[in-house]
Amino acid sequence: GITVSQYEIVAKLGGGGMGVVYKARDIKLGRWVALKFLPHQWSHDEGAKQRFVREAQAASATNHRNICIIHNIEETADGRLFIVMAYYEGETLKQKLERGPLPIQDAMEIASEIAEGLAKAHAQGVVHRDVKPGNLLVTDDGVKILDFGLAKFADALQLTVPGSTIGTVAYMSPEQARGEEAD
Repeated sequence: GITVSQYEIVAKLGGGGMGVVYKARDIKLGRWVALKFLPHQWSHDEGAKQRFVREAQAASATNHRNICIIHNIEETADGRLFIVMAYYEGETLKQKLERGPLPIQDAMEIASEIAEGLAKAHAQGVVHRDVKPGNLLVTDDGVKILDFGLAKFADALQLTVPGSTIGTVAYMSPEQARGEEAD
């Protein structure tokens, strides 16, 4: 029931270390959107703010049917950053897998769509670095890759500490787990 800018928040969708996501109604345009807010504890951390903006830039740099659409990045009156994204009906691959194994044909289609989206991102110089079932949304129109919070641009300013491990351990590439450059 809270309104932020032109968005009326109706439900919490989820959250993690770098943000909380809400379903909202865009009052001006009459459409559903998802709003990802930088958590309060990071609101005054310039590094966290830069990474949050980088997330929006990374996702919006790639226009592909399997990558979440970013509409804008905005700031609340009290200085909290939030990303305005397209809202999709569906469930995460994590939720889908919790019900049991997927039929081979479904698994192959999902994997193919993820690979297509990542190939497009890589062609644009964007490396996601946190591909996992919880960051993949399965919709009636296909798979959407979400949460570019750990993404990096090729040849861009590095916003993470060299030699540090970032990502979700169970899904890290070997080079990430060793603290090496992800490509």
